Parts: sequence; C-alpha cells; structure tokens
Amino acid sequence: MKNKKLIPVGGQALVEGVMFQGRTESASAIRRKDGSIETFKQPRLLVPWVQSLKKVPFLRGIVALYESLKNGSAHMNFASDRYDVDPSEDVTEKPEQKQNILMVIMIAIVGVISYIFGKLIFNVTPALLAAMFQNVPALSGHVIQNLLEGGIKLVLLLSYLYLISLTPLIRRVFQYHGAEHKVINCYESGRPITVDNVRSSSRLHYRCGSSFILFTVFVGIGVYMVVPIDPLWVRLVSRIALLPVVIGISFEVLQFTNRFREHRFLSVLGKPGLSLQLLTTREPNDEQIRVAIEAFETWERSELGQLDVQREG
Repeated sequence: MKNKKLIPVGGQALVEGVMFQGRTESASAIRRKDGSIETFKQPRLLVPWVQSLKKVPFLRGIVALYESLKNGSAHMNFASDRYDVDPSEDVTEKPEQKQNILMVIMIAIVGVISYIFGKLIFNVTPALLAAMFQNVPALSGHVIQNLLEGGIKLVLLLSYLYLISLTPLIRRVFQYHGAEHKVINCYESGRPITVDNVRSSSRLHYRCGSSFILFTVFVGIGVYMVVPIDPLWVRLVSRIALLPVVIGISFEVLQFTNRFREHRFLSVLGKPGLSLQLLTTREPNDEQIRVAIEAFETWERSELGQLDVQREG
C-alpha cells in the first residue's frame, strides 16, 4: 500500500464526530446516544472560478478558508442536529445530500463573517493593549511595540484555547480532533486503517488549522512591521486592512512546512504549530477512533466511486 498514490484528504472535528473531505466528496460520522454510529455524505460544491483562484499563491489561502467553511457547514449542522436526539424519538430523516445551494452559500458567508469578526477582535485588542505601553520608554519603539503586540496576541490565543479545553464538550471535540489527525497520519503512512494502527499514530499533523492560526500570529508581526504604529487609528486600520495579506502568507507558510516535514532541518519550522496542537487535540478513546474510521471509510468509498462532480455556476 505504500506505493499506492494517496488521495489528498483533510478533515475537522465535529460535535461527537469527525468529517473528512477530499477532491470531490465529503463525509462525516457521529456517535448517537444509543452508541450507534450515523454517517452523512455529500459532494463538494465546486465553483469553477473559485477553483481557478486556488492556483494563485497568496490568494488560495483565503479561498481555502472560504471553501472549508462552506463545505463544512452542512456537516456541522448534521452533527449538532443529530448527536443528542434520543433514538427512541427519532423520526427525522438524514439531511438531504442535495443541499439548497443558496442556503449552503449563505451559511458559509455567515461563517466567514464570524471568522473575520473574531480575527478583527483578536487583532485589534492586542494593538490597543500594546499602545497603552507606548509611554514606557523601554516599550515605545516601533519594533518593540510590534513584538509586544504579537506577544499579547499569543498569550490571548493560548489562554483562550486552554480555558475552553477545560469544558467537557470542547474536550471531547478536541479528542475527536486527535482522532481525525490519527486517521490521516495512519492513512498517509500507508498502513491499514485499523483501531490499533490509528491508536499508535500521532495526533499531531503539519496541515492542521491550529498551526495555521499560530502562523497568523508570527506572520502578522512581520507584516505589521512595514506600517506605522502612530497615530493609533492608522495602527488599528492597518490591522484590519492587512488581515487578508496575513491569512494569505500564513497559508503559504503552512503549505511549506507540510511539504518539508520530512526534511532534516526545515521540519523544525512546523514544530511551533505542532506544539499548539498539544492544546487543540487530545488522545481519543477507541470508541472515538471507530467513529473517525467510519467517517474516513465512508468518505473514501464515496471519493473512489465518484464519477461526476456536482458543480455550481
């Protein structure tokens, strides 16, 4: 199997489940209250002009973010609607695989807006806090201010992830996140997808969105070095205006670290992102691994059997 050409696959954790997606198909599986596993799959809606933009460096990161939110929205809705339904009262059919295109796009747009709004708060708040120390001589320089701002941003990020990881629900989501990584690592290593093989695989992965978020902090420090920090309104506006630039560059850095993850020296560039995943993933139990395997196998069967791609536009 090691000589077999692998299909590029990514995924995300859901409430009591996991989703995987490849070039043309996506599938998810969740654990129901009665212990059974329920699956859901649908073709990826591919927009021709969006696919063209995915070939453009620095723009493809923004496109990938949009696609991730658009294609993942139906699976997140499936998981949130189904995982806590009592099977004895279950009269609802599975979500239709053929989603209303306009509705899916609108959900994705709301997701993108929510993400951007969160990023704005995450970028503006550290800038405001750092500006409060400009009257301190040792912390007033342009370089020092940018480093301080980045440091505050990093502390806020780590604190936020640690605090939400203490809640039972998010902790289980992080366990499923770990199961998702383990399945992908097992698959990419060429080993059969079994519970034992998946359990022994790493829960960390170079392509993880957690690494991407961390890279936005470091890339932001470099990008914001080229703009003035005074007056304050210029500083705040630049953080908002340059956000797409930071996202675009961070995505390229993520791709670079994944491409050279086996390199003796360059692999170290991905280590900070892997370290952050120690917070955003947890070791899953065997039942959670079985859910992830079911999601993966459902996706793989669908991907390999897909002949026609559903296209929009």
